Parts: sequence; C-alpha cells; structure tokens
Amino acid sequence: MLTQNQPKIDWKSIIKKFIAVLGEKGVVQRKEELITYECDGLTSYRQRPAVAVLPRTTEQVAEIVKICNQYSVPFIARGSGTGLSGGALPIEDSVLIVTSLMRQILSLDLENQCVVVQPGVINSWVTQAVSGSGFYYAPDPSSQIICSIGGNIAENSGGVHCLKYGVTTNHVLGLKLVLPDGAIVDVGGQIPETPGYDLTGVFVGSEGTLGIATEITLKILKTAESICVLLADFTSVDAAAESVSDIISAGIIPGGMEMMDNISINAVEDVVATNCYPRDAAAILLVEIDGLDVEVQVNKQRVEEICKRNGARNVTTAFDPETRLKLWKGRKAAFAAAGHISPDYYVQDGVIPRTKLPYVLQEIAALSQKFGYQIANVFHAGDGNLHPLILFDNSVAGELEKVEEVGGEILKLCVKVGGSISGEHGIGADKKCYMPDMFSDTDLDTMQWVRTVFNPQGLANPGKIFPTPRTCGEAAKSSQQYVNVDRF
Repeated sequence: MLTQNQPKIDWKSIIKKFIAVLGEKGVVQRKEELITYECDGLTSYRQRPAVAVLPRTTEQVAEIVKICNQYSVPFIARGSGTGLSGGALPIEDSVLIVTSLMRQILSLDLENQCVVVQPGVINSWVTQAVSGSGFYYAPDPSSQIICSIGGNIAENSGGVHCLKYGVTTNHVLGLKLVLPDGAIVDVGGQIPETPGYDLTGVFVGSEGTLGIATEITLKILKTAESICVLLADFTSVDAAAESVSDIISAGIIPGGMEMMDNISINAVEDVVATNCYPRDAAAILLVEIDGLDVEVQVNKQRVEEICKRNGARNVTTAFDPETRLKLWKGRKAAFAAAGHISPDYYVQDGVIPRTKLPYVLQEIAALSQKFGYQIANVFHAGDGNLHPLILFDNSVAGELEKVEEVGGEILKLCVKVGGSISGEHGIGADKKCYMPDMFSDTDLDTMQWVRTVFNPQGLANPGKIFPTPRTCGEAAKSSQQYVNVDRF
C-alpha cells in the first residue's frame, strides 16, 4: 500500500540500476524529455513521472519491476499513449514503463490462425502482416494506425467490427505476463479454451493493475468472401437510431454499424473531404455486411429496405475495396476532425441498449442545451457504444470542470437505462468516481480482492479504476498529491 509519508526515494540508486539493465538510452530522466510521457490521450490531466524506461524484452521488463518492488516505487505501463481515460497517467514519484520499443511480431501461425506479438506492435500492423495470406485481425479502434496491442489489451479496446466479432478479449488466446513482483508467467495458450481459471480473461481490460503483458497471442480471422458497405443518410437522428434496432431485430448482424450526427459529418468533410457524407443530413449510418457472397447480397437488400422504410433519403453501396475505404475514411477520422471545429473536446465512452438509442440521444441533446456546449455524436451504433464529444475551450477558466459534469451526466444516463460507463476506453483516472453508480460496495470489494492477489502492494498502476472520496476531476488533477486510499 502507498502512503503519504513514505521515506524519500533513492532515485540515484534506482536509476543506476535501471541503466545497468537497459543502458543509458533506455532510461529517460531529463525533465524536458519526460514531458512526452506526462499524459495519455486524455490531455486535460498531466503529471510527469520521475523516470521513464524503455525495455525491449520480457526479461528487461521483469528486472525493472523487481527494482521498483525493491524500493516500493509505483510503476505504470504505457504503450502508444492513445488511451482516452487517463489509464496511463503517471503519479508523482512513479516509474513509467514504456513498451513502445517492444514492437516485434514474434511468430505467424497461419495454419492455426494465430500470431504472437510484443505489446508495442501497432494494431494495424497485425492485419498488414497477414493480409497477403487472406487473414486479418478484427479489433480495429479508430486509432488503429497508432495505438498499440499492449494498450488494447489493457483497456479491452473495441472498434468498428466489435459488433459482430467482439472486442479485444475475444481475440486474445494467451499472454506472457510480468506480474507486479517481477515474476514471469504464461496464461492461456494457442487454443481458444484451456483448462482452469480464465486468467487471460481476467487480465484483459485490467488496465495495468495486475501486471504487464509482454507477449500476446492473438487470433486472426479469414477474410470474408464478400464485403459490402452501405451509407444511408437521414433527415432525423431518431430515424437513423430506429434503423439500427430494426436491422438487428431482423436477424442481421453486420460486421460493423456506425452512426454520425450532423456536427460530426461537417467536421469530417471539412478536414477529410470524402465528398460521400451529405452535409445537410441530420445523421448517417454506415453498415458493413460481410460473409458469403449470396448472404451479403441478400442482407444488403434487406438493410436498404429497412433504412428507406425509416426515412433514409439515399443509400449508397460499395463492394470494391477502394470505395469501401473511402466511405470508412471519414468515420475513422472523426475524433481528429473534431479538433478542427473546437479548441478542445472531451470524449466519453458509455454503452446503452440499442433500443434506448433514440431516447438517450434526445437526452444528450437536452444536456447540450442545458449546459451550453455543442456535443458531437459519433459512435458504434450496432452495439450501443456511445462516444459523445463535448466541444469546449480549455483556455477558459472553469470550462473543464463544467464539461466533466456534462460527461458525468451522460455516464449516469447510460447506467440509468441499463448500460455501462465504459465500452472500450476503460475507467482509468477519469471515470473511477462513477463506478459506485454501476457497482455495489460488495462488487467493488470483490474486484479489489482479485486485484490484491496479483498486486498486493498496490504498486502496479495505482489510483486507477477504483473510486476515492474525491471527484474524478479532482482525483486526476491532484495526482501529484496522490494518496492511495483505494479499498485495499
């Protein structure tokens, strides 16, 4: 357990030992260089670590963790730093273990449809490595060209294709782990089901609080015989939302089904200029259907009919890869495009039942009116994973706190209608104070029992996931005065 009055840390001795393991170039200690590592994609909250280390092997990670244990120093694992919940946010006097140099694809086993990678491998590299043989890796976050597999493991990331194929945990077969005491263990394997406890499932999504994954065995899928993308535009957000429910109710499970509102549409067209998204549409629906050719042809027609029955003005279809990529390009760039229309934005990540989409989107619009902030909606409509982007100017004093309040109201709304406070971005430092809105004290205590089995000293990514008496914003911004008052 971390306490407020620990003895002064002997950083000189610690850094000397780090250098002995990694060499001079593997240890970052100059303050100006550490600025790079003071936050993840949630840039509103910042705290420099005392030192950052860049291992290249499992054994080096294990040695670093053992040194941290020897000196009772907290450590945080960090990949590409694209997380959006403050999951890789350092605390004061912490060591940041950066896995971005662990970027080797260690083995390809096409016969058994699996690959083994290090955590620094970029998500899209996996598909690139196997696509020539007719395979791909299904989880595809919007940041897939820069986010790393290690971070995807920590947050249990999803993406466009999670509706049909599941999130990261559904594609992880096995892990080589460095536990918080420096021990190296293997869980899972190269087959989908192994005897005993599902420790792989426990670890995926644990946000670095149970240890660090250093080798990951991933399941890859055979590329579908036929793929079709449909873009339907609507004059009503409700009509687009109703189409989502109707498509699923008809027994059609698309490979992906995404929705964007008018604010997002225009932001994307301003930046990416796809010339595919009608600027006057209230919302668009992107639906990807894949499978056998005959199946795709039938379901394409059924999706078109459902959308038009709900008031779609036009439905564009694309089978060829070039046009399909063009239709998806705007959706993939939506978060980045929001920066074109606002100095800052605060993105949330909640999940709701699909049937509640029209109601929840109306309530989000009401919150936008009440608080006076534009909210752009771009999200995984098929599985009800919302990503409202609250647009604001962080240079205006007090704006961040107000925007956090809006985000909190949206999360509470998700829970109220039977949903969740996270679909793929994790809890991190940002949303931990909303955990009691979703879980009872008994639930939270049980989760902590699991955590303490792996992480009894609380050194692995402290201050994340579990609530403290402070509000979310206060907890993140006061991390330099961090005291671990979690439920140990």
